[in-house]
Amino acid sequence: MEKFEKLSGIAAPLPLINVDTDMIIPKQFLKTIKRSGLGVNLFDEMRYDDDGNEIPDFVLNKPQYRDAQILVAGDNFGCGSSREHAPWAIKDFGIRCIIAPSYADIFYSNCFKNGILPIALPQEQVDVLMTEAEKGANARIEVDLEAQTVSTSDGEVFSFEVDAFKKHCLLEGLDDIGLTLEKSAAIDAFEARATQARPWV
Repeated sequence: MEKFEKLSGIAAPLPLINVDTDMIIPKQFLKTIKRSGLGVNLFDEMRYDDDGNEIPDFVLNKPQYRDAQILVAGDNFGCGSSREHAPWAIKDFGIRCIIAPSYADIFYSNCFKNGILPIALPQEQVDVLMTEAEKGANARIEVDLEAQTVSTSDGEVFSFEVDAFKKHCLLEGLDDIGLTLEKSAAIDAFEARATQARPWV
């Protein structure tokens, strides 16, 4: 998993509350078990019309937001079913950080496991960042995970809280497999002892 340390990028404003996982990645795209290729279907029903044409007014279809790496969203983001395809689609599109007042618990946890930093801030601070994001390519928001800060292009700085273990995993680029591999020497030693003690197994 790619390390997350600092990110300076364009933020896309999505001022909607209760964005559920079916809005993020509709159910018909859940047949794959691959993490790649889902970005094109991110927010599918909002991005495309019935004929598959892009809807120009949707934020991620606008030229200034096609390369957005940050998403500023409304309250209770990622609610609904617990599909891990939702963060897969977000990451595959290129978004590495979401800023919202609150998240559904399972979605929040899945973000960290997939290299996405979900930041929870008070509504008034999200409102400031939403206004900043509406400036498009003229403004870049900076996220510093080590310092736990979000900065606007005007120099306004907001601090955020994050679980120490989840922060460590993002900084080091460790998903569940990476965490297991960190213990590979201890696992190998245990297996060797077990084989010696119970050679018949």
